[in-house]
Amino acid sequence: MYQTLTFLHSTFRWLVLLSLVYSIFRAYKGYFSQKEFSKTDNLVRHWTATIAHIQLVLGITLYSQSPIIKYFWKNFDEAKESLDLLFFGLIHIFLMLFSIVLITLGSSISKRKMTDKKKFKTMLIYFIIALVIIFIAIPWPFSPFANRPYFR
Repeated sequence: MYQTLTFLHSTFRWLVLLSLVYSIFRAYKGYFSQKEFSKTDNLVRHWTATIAHIQLVLGITLYSQSPIIKYFWKNFDEAKESLDLLFFGLIHIFLMLFSIVLITLGSSISKRKMTDKKKFKTMLIYFIIALVIIFIAIPWPFSPFANRPYFR
């Protein structure tokens, strides 16, 4: 089960990234082109948040099953000295939780805004900040914190 969760979580990140980038693109285009916030824009906003929430469920499930995390919490004093273990034990999960909160807030607040321009602006700000945090928190192959392959 752990290998399957790792594969799903690793693969699903690409959907999260693609949906966020697409949402940001649509919000940018809508905001600066004075466009109407269409049903498509609303669906993109909604599905971006939904995809992020699915990834969150996969991530929390993986976190609870991971032998790395179990070792980290059983041997906290020793494990916190390892950047790789500290990254997965604390940094990754907290940054990702924070980014999901930002995506959720941005999605929720933007749908309640009264003008189209404010909807686009809210999505743009919240989703860009979330994307930056996600880029920092992903264990890229080139990351100085912890590295994993692009696909598992």
